[in-house]
Amino acid sequence: MKITKISTFIVPPRWCFLKIETDEGISGWGEPVVEGRAHSVAAAVDELSDYLVGKDPRNIEDHWTILYRGGFYRGGAIHMSALAGIDQALWDIKGKSLGVPVHQLLGGAVRDSIRVYSWIGGDRPSVTAEAAKNAVARGFTAVKMNGTEELQFVDSHDKIELTLANVQAVREAVGPNIGIGVDFHGRVHKPMAKVLIKELEPYKLMFIEEPVLSENSEALKEIAHLTSTPIALGERLYSRWDFKRILSEGYVDIIQPDVSHAGGITETRKIAAMAEAYDVALALHCPLGPIALAACLQVDAGSYNAFIQEQSLGIHYNESNDLLDYIKDKDVFAYEDGYVKIPQGPGLGIEINEDYVRQRTEVGHRWRNPIWRHKDGSFAEW
Repeated sequence: MKITKISTFIVPPRWCFLKIETDEGISGWGEPVVEGRAHSVAAAVDELSDYLVGKDPRNIEDHWTILYRGGFYRGGAIHMSALAGIDQALWDIKGKSLGVPVHQLLGGAVRDSIRVYSWIGGDRPSVTAEAAKNAVARGFTAVKMNGTEELQFVDSHDKIELTLANVQAVREAVGPNIGIGVDFHGRVHKPMAKVLIKELEPYKLMFIEEPVLSENSEALKEIAHLTSTPIALGERLYSRWDFKRILSEGYVDIIQPDVSHAGGITETRKIAAMAEAYDVALALHCPLGPIALAACLQVDAGSYNAFIQEQSLGIHYNESNDLLDYIKDKDVFAYEDGYVKIPQGPGLGIEINEDYVRQRTEVGHRWRNPIWRHKDGSFAEW
């Protein structure tokens, strides 16, 4: 079997899909994207394609090694996301060629389904209580919300009170037994993170996500001691080398690599195993499309430390298209009682509606995250 063609498709609302074709008629799909940099990732895929065309797609580990190590400069969001989408598609081809789901090729499943959570609210965490109620009514047993609006390095306590009021409203709306994740989204600098993380303790959160930016992870050694709430981090880390220090220092309870950012199934599987050795849980990041979710579920299936999965159904970004629009069988992600079943079809377990993908490529997107500023005019983290 030989790779004959690699194509990318920029589709709404903010996704990039990839198709790898072979001379035996078996094709694989991946989702290589950095939100807001989709065209940059597509260009990186095109550059990496020079090596792949003409190769046997089934030699996944060797291809991953060459595509990562074969360039003098390596790693980072664009490179690893391009590699991630390629890797997903190669696993999809391999599974289809053998007639089995990817997780069977990774040693088999340790679970039949995994708990999922629903995003509530938008970029600014107001009026989330009603959204939380609606999510619970749809069967979700866990939700996640943005914790704060923009915060200065040291800010006024009224913004802390606003965060607490929003979280309290959600807790009161859903009761004591629904998991609540609060995402600081990298908006909070260390001085205010120390205040917030302590003040949120009474609400018995499922986790606090990105209490500080990943590049400021040394602050976790101060922050972690201020709370019993699990700390989650990792969507902006891209390889096992990025996670190595985070895990060895022992201040993170949950890691959140993204299978469309962190080198694909091959690399994320290794990161998950590293985390298991440190008794750290896995909650894969995935506010993306159906191919990314399918790839996540294949990793979840065989990762003992996976406990919950992010998914984008109904997320505030998905205005023009939603999670299920690009797949033929919309029941393949079988949501029930707050869980989703692991797809059992060959490869990634989903069938892409290519005609619709090509139709929506004509629309495309130029999605960019908002640019926020503080009252004094300086840049604010989004």
